[in-house]
Amino acid sequence: MLGLRLFDVSDGGAVELTARSAELKRHLQGVVEENMELFLRVRFLASEYSTGPVHGGRIDSLGIDENGSPVVVEYKRGRAAGVITQGLFYLAWLTDHRDEFLHLVRDRLGDAVADQVLWSAPRLICVAEDFTRYDVHAVREIRRSIDLVRYSCFGNELLALEPVASVVANGAARSEWRPQKAASSPAVHIDTGGVSPLRAALEEVLLGFGDDVSRVDRKQYRAYRRLRNFACVSHAHQQEVVVTLRISPKDVDLVPGFTRDVSQVGHHGTGDVEVRLRTEQHLRQAEPLLRMSYDAG
Repeated sequence: MLGLRLFDVSDGGAVELTARSAELKRHLQGVVEENMELFLRVRFLASEYSTGPVHGGRIDSLGIDENGSPVVVEYKRGRAAGVITQGLFYLAWLTDHRDEFLHLVRDRLGDAVADQVLWSAPRLICVAEDFTRYDVHAVREIRRSIDLVRYSCFGNELLALEPVASVVANGAARSEWRPQKAASSPAVHIDTGGVSPLRAALEEVLLGFGDDVSRVDRKQYRAYRRLRNFACVSHAHQQEVVVTLRISPKDVDLVPGFTRDVSQVGHHGTGDVEVRLRTEQHLRQAEPLLRMSYDAG
């Protein structure tokens, strides 16, 4: 069960609020869909999307995440029985119907978003009251991009979401940052310059925060995420490592040349604070900020 304990301290005392299940799956689904970008960093596309007469099903929610990956979201009011296998069925349908999904994205979000869809790692997000250790083991063996999210309701107004497991299809979550030949991955630029060891050291720090950290490569950046991105490392810089973090500039003592507010500046990846690393000492200085962003993710 959810390890989170929640207390009402509004009257000076402390009253523990008891966790409960959602009254109806549809209610849970509706709340998540209305707030999907805030909760999951996924832009909502459609609810109860029909897979047609041959497949004969309905996808609970369809969306596209902050890295451009197509997303299937499936919900279970109680325990996770069946929700993962059902979601995998719909994920397979999605990868077989790319043109239909792209048409939906163009219709709802426009051509610019549709042109950036990343098909290398379509995602399944399962939201349920609880998962077993067998569920967690299974998603790691399946080797598809799957996130397990545990929910709990407190009273009538509070909803808690807890990432339980996050797996990326390429299985590269623990690999090192090595130079690659252009032919092996033409869409992603990996530097071969002197900052490669620093990138590798940064990756070791980011992946070391927890087993729930995974990564996704885009042409312009590499994203490290839990349920959502918490650090994005640019591929464009050869003399330094530039990473953007999901923390508020108001919470950071900005140092010229080291950190800056990019909330109003165009940049690749997500995050409002940019950190520039040139040495391992800079990396050590940045670790508290990296951790802050991870904790917020």
